[in-house]
Amino acid sequence: GDAADENATGVDAATENIMIVTATSGDTGKAALAGFADAAGVGITVFYPEGKVSRVQELQMSTQEGGNVAVCGVRGNFDDAQSAVKRIFADTALAERLAAQGTVLSSANSINVGRLVPQVVYYFAAYAQLLRAGTITAGDAVEFCVPTGNFGDILAGYYAKRMGLPVAKLVVASDKNNVLYDFLTTGTYDRQRPFFTTTSPSMDILISSNLERMLYYLSDDDCELVANLMTQLAADGAYTLPAELLAKIQEVFACGWADENDVAAAIKSCWDNNGYLIDPHTACGYHVLETMPAAEGAKARVLLSTASPYKFPRAVAEALGLECPADDFACMDVLAEATGTTAPEQLATLQDKPVLHTDVVDIDEMGAYVEQAALKL
Repeated sequence: GDAADENATGVDAATENIMIVTATSGDTGKAALAGFADAAGVGITVFYPEGKVSRVQELQMSTQEGGNVAVCGVRGNFDDAQSAVKRIFADTALAERLAAQGTVLSSANSINVGRLVPQVVYYFAAYAQLLRAGTITAGDAVEFCVPTGNFGDILAGYYAKRMGLPVAKLVVASDKNNVLYDFLTTGTYDRQRPFFTTTSPSMDILISSNLERMLYYLSDDDCELVANLMTQLAADGAYTLPAELLAKIQEVFACGWADENDVAAAIKSCWDNNGYLIDPHTACGYHVLETMPAAEGAKARVLLSTASPYKFPRAVAEALGLECPADDFACMDVLAEATGTTAPEQLATLQDKPVLHTDVVDIDEMGAYVEQAALKL
């Protein structure tokens, strides 16, 4: 689902191959792999932070079949991997070497703005569902709460608002890596802070790429200001917004965050009160909605759920107070039995698939890894 727009590159597949290079914090990688496995004229290389995604997420990638597929762990966190992928795209010497062998680079995570286009649709679809249910009438404002790491999904909500969707507020829900909460509260973005590995790994991000796009729009397309802020972030690790720009941002975006205890309590609360099982990322948003009053003028509130709870069976089972075996797949069985829910087949059957990808590299080896993968196309 995350990679629907990558074929629209205008490249002649008969003469050139496209190598898709993606850094994933856990979910985008599998979606892109599934979309492009064995696609003609396309290769895909996915990097993920070794040991910083769930066991199930890792197996979704490491068992991926396809002759054009490369999956590689990175010694570092998602910020390190994403920054390195951006450097790969900016490496003109590498681009020339790849071009000489008939390969061009593209991406499938939100480095590529095309990734956000399908996500805009979710917001309109949710609004349409509320209309059909009679919860709202046409023109009523709706508040959307979005578990956020790289600021991509919520930026799609901002695009929806700009396209005319009546949005009361877009609420950024963070985990313990709450750099966005501090930024939206104070106007200072400071990535110089401890990096926490949490039960919501896809949100364990300190450098939120898509924030740059939001700043561009809300500063009235002030490229010079945005470029200066990004330069400060790279050089000093922090920047502070002009007060008037922060005020404009706060009119559109609200924020909250959840620590690990809040996440566990939210999973249990949602199950106890609604009979609905949520994963730790969704739980961050659930906690924020539970603790934050509705935005002024909001006729309904929507929480964007982000992943199957069965990708994180241990965290979810433990939040419900269940005794969990050492094996994550046995843990899935415990969770299913206790809740009467069913693990998605594509997750439950991962334990039977052979691991096909075991490569791990350092950050500075990622460019060479892409080049080697391209040679196999």
